Amino acid sequence: MKSPFRLDGRIALITGGSSGIGEATARAFTRAGASVIILSIDKPAADSVASGLPGASVITCDVTDESAVNAAIGKIKKLDVLVNSAGIGLVGNIEETSLGDLQRLFRVNLEGTFLVTKAALPLIRDSHGSIINIGSVAGLIGVKRRFAYCATKGAVIALTKQLAVDYPTEFRVNCICPGTIDTPFVEGFLEKYHRHEKEKVREDLRQRQPIGRLGRAEEVADLAVYLASDESGFMNGAALPIDGGWTAA
Repeated sequence: MKSPFRLDGRIALITGGSSGIGEATARAFTRAGASVIILSIDKPAADSVASGLPGASVITCDVTDESAVNAAIGKIKKLDVLVNSAGIGLVGNIEETSLGDLQRLFRVNLEGTFLVTKAALPLIRDSHGSIINIGSVAGLIGVKRRFAYCATKGAVIALTKQLAVDYPTEFRVNCICPGTIDTPFVEGFLEKYHRHEKEKVREDLRQRQPIGRLGRAEEVADLAVYLASDESGFMNGAALPIDGGWTAA
């Protein structure tokens, strides 16, 4: 009997693979037997991650730059899995959000996902592969003072479902919707917005998940391994919360 959840011989492209959920996914995919390509705007960080992963390579690219994305993906000869993990956040309600803020989040979180997916589509279609988008619970429910972030992650979920309808037999596409995960993304948020009350806000973040803790990037990465594997072959167009019970409460 073959071991379940294996990705032996597969090639996976992971955007935002130099830190956080993207980095954890690169590590989990490598353990499962895949060869990973880390696409990141941060070359030193990407090189550092790739140096510890057998068979890994790095592409330095800004996902919002269409010509750069097309050139980068054009160098890839074969692709079985695409993980769209690159993303940014913003704190603020609609009154606190400028048009520039909104456009910046849409450029990275939505347009970046669009550009990379469109460029990689012929390769994924040829391999009958899997696309995994990293969304958020913020795309499923309203989160206080996350106006732009909720809007972009809701769009990523809608994009996922629409692709599954247009290409139901060519490839599979699913969306992971994490709750608050203990990553550099969260640490950056605490440093920028709550420097004077980090531990209080960190505890608030823990408690908004009924399970009483932050998630681990490795837990999200393991779900991505499942979605990339043959064992999830009947799953398509799904938006999967992994949030410690946040959206169930």
